[in-house]
Amino acid sequence: MPAVIILTLLTLVPSVFLYYVSITDYELGELWSTHRLVGFKNYHRLFSGRDFEFWPSVRISIKFMLLATTIEPVLGFVIALLLNQEFRFKSIVFGCLMLPITITPSIVGQMWKLMYNAEYGVLNYFAQNIFGAKVAWLGPDLAFLSTLLVDVWQWTPFVALIIYAGLRSIPSEPFEAALVDGANNVQSFWYITLPLIRPLLMLAVIFRSMDSLKLFDVPFVLTQGGPGSATELLSLHVYRLGFAQTGWVARAAATAVVLLVMIITLSRVLVRHIREGSGTE
Repeated sequence: MPAVIILTLLTLVPSVFLYYVSITDYELGELWSTHRLVGFKNYHRLFSGRDFEFWPSVRISIKFMLLATTIEPVLGFVIALLLNQEFRFKSIVFGCLMLPITITPSIVGQMWKLMYNAEYGVLNYFAQNIFGAKVAWLGPDLAFLSTLLVDVWQWTPFVALIIYAGLRSIPSEPFEAALVDGANNVQSFWYITLPLIRPLLMLAVIFRSMDSLKLFDVPFVLTQGGPGSATELLSLHVYRLGFAQTGWVARAAATAVVLLVMIITLSRVLVRHIREGSGTE
C-alpha cells in the first residue's frame, strides 16, 4: 500500500492535473482562482495551425526520432557483434562503453558544447589543423545533426549492451546443426542470429524511440532550440510555451498531452509488432 500511494502521488495526480490544465486558459503568474474552463480550445488551436510553431516542432521531433532509432540500433548491432568476439582488453572496452550511459545528459550537453565551440573547441582544433577550416557546429546548418550526434554517442552503447546480452544468451546448438547442414556464416547469421535477437533489438528500438521523442536536456543545453527553431523539439516547444517566454501554461499542457499520446501510440505499435513477430498475443 505505501508503494501504491507513492506511485499514485507521483504519476496519477500530476497526469490528471496536466489533463485538467490543458482544457483551461491558465497562464503563468495568474491566480489559480481566475482560470476558466475552455474545453478543447487549446487542442483546436494546435491542430488548426494557429500555433505556427507546433507542426514544425512535431516534424523535427519525428525526424530526430527516426534518425536516432535507425542509426543507434545499426551501430549498436555492429558493436555488439564485435564485442561477441574474444579479444584482449575487452573489459576496458566495456568500461569505455558504459561511461557515456552513466553521465547525466545535461553534463553530456555541457561537454559537447565545449567541444563544439567555434573558437576553442577540440573538434575545430582538429578541423582547422587537418582541413584548414572552422566549422559552425551549432550554426543553423549543422545544429540538428550536431545534437543528433550527441544522442548517438551517448545511447548507442546502451543498444549495443542490450544486443550483446542477447547474443551471449543464444545457445550453440542451432549453429552446430546449421554447420552440419552446410550453412555458411552469412546464412547462420541471417536465419538464426537475427530471428533470435529480434525481440531484444525491437525492445531497444522502443526504448530509444520513446526517449528521443521526449528528449529535452541535451538540446536545451546545446542550443535551447536554436538557432531559430532548428532544434526545437516538441519538449522544448512545451517548455518555451509554458515557462521560458510566453507563460501560456494551458497551451503548453495541451502540447504535452499531444506528445504523450504520440509516445504511447508509437510504443503500442512497436509492442504489437514484437508480439506478432514472436507469435504471442
